[in-house]
Amino acid sequence: MTRKRLTREDSRDRTTQRLLDAARKLIAKRGLSDTTLEDIAEEAGYTRGAFYSNFSNKGELFIELLRRDHEASATQLRALRDDSLPLEQIEQRIREIHGQMYCTNESFMNWTEARILAARDAKFRARLDALLAPRRADVAELLEYVYGRLGIAPPLSTTALAMGCISLFEGMKLNLLSSPEGMSPAETESVLTLLFESLMHVMPLQGAGESRSASRDLQEPPGRHAVSGAE
Repeated sequence: MTRKRLTREDSRDRTTQRLLDAARKLIAKRGLSDTTLEDIAEEAGYTRGAFYSNFSNKGELFIELLRRDHEASATQLRALRDDSLPLEQIEQRIREIHGQMYCTNESFMNWTEARILAARDAKFRARLDALLAPRRADVAELLEYVYGRLGIAPPLSTTALAMGCISLFEGMKLNLLSSPEGMSPAETESVLTLLFESLMHVMPLQGAGESRSASRDLQEPPGRHAVSGAE
């Protein structure tokens, strides 16, 4: 069987992917500052020249690595705004997708590295925020959709809730990696499930309780509370 000859574009895409795969592994293990572009090129099986043919610098490669991670999960989140899906299935898939967002320790370590670097470097912070803004928007739009399906108003802005959900998932993953003896993966999943279900269902119940209380007040004869209090 004759193998199809790669086009120049195909070859470039393959080189780019191999460089990104090498960077994902090395940066997760050593950190960005201790990983040189020569290290990345060597790990991928290429020369320094091949690196510069695809990326202008190490920072550009790192941002592209994060962007591709984000885009994969964003596509899944957008697909959940589907009226044909039961709400229970959507909520379950949200938890699964956020769990898969950092499906490997390498991926999560790279995002943690980016967070730390952004806290120290204003230039990188601006680039990372430009990448994170669409992620927050995707999560916020999905939450808005779910609350709409529930027929209730969200307790806070969906932008704030999105930031909270993302922070929660990242924090639980970091705790699991840095203190593995403190909580098992199963316990982590149980906590995330409980908190997420509380966010989506406890608020509606509170709202319903308030409505019932208001209804009782309207039905009670005037002055009843005052008489009761005098007794």
